Amino acid sequence: MAEKKRQFWLMKSEPDEFSITDLGRVGEEPWTGVRNYQARNFMWKQMKVGDGVFFYHSNCAIPGVVGLATVASTPYPDPTQFVADSDYFDPKSSPEEPRWWLVNIGFERALSRTISLDEIRNHAEALDDFALLRRGNRLSVLPVTAAQWKHILSLEKKTP
Repeated sequence: MAEKKRQFWLMKSEPDEFSITDLGRVGEEPWTGVRNYQARNFMWKQMKVGDGVFFYHSNCAIPGVVGLATVASTPYPDPTQFVADSDYFDPKSSPEEPRWWLVNIGFERALSRTISLDEIRNHAEALDDFALLRRGNRLSVLPVTAAQWKHILSLEKKTP
């Protein structure tokens, strides 16, 4: 049986809520609180342990890719959906039939600099329909092709 190739993802977090520095401090973190079915399905049905993750800071002064992580667990039900006083509580979900799934992500490293959204936009042609750049796309979990991963990572060593 052939081994499945490593996949790549971009996962957004607001740095005031949970930053790349926070991930570096804890080492591994469950990616709780995703409440979009498409983003959930990426984690639940497509992500595999060892997949690469761009850690992306959003809703901040300079949004962009700030670090690297890996998918560190198989999917499991997001426990916040069952906690009544959680911002992510879902009264239609139950432990017997959970609606929301997550994976843990593990810290690899912070980038030497932020690869900003503006810089990524400047490379749109080379990034061949990168999901992050699609008009109206606000997903917090996005697929990244191997070519897009390599190109964005190559920007780290260049002057923006």
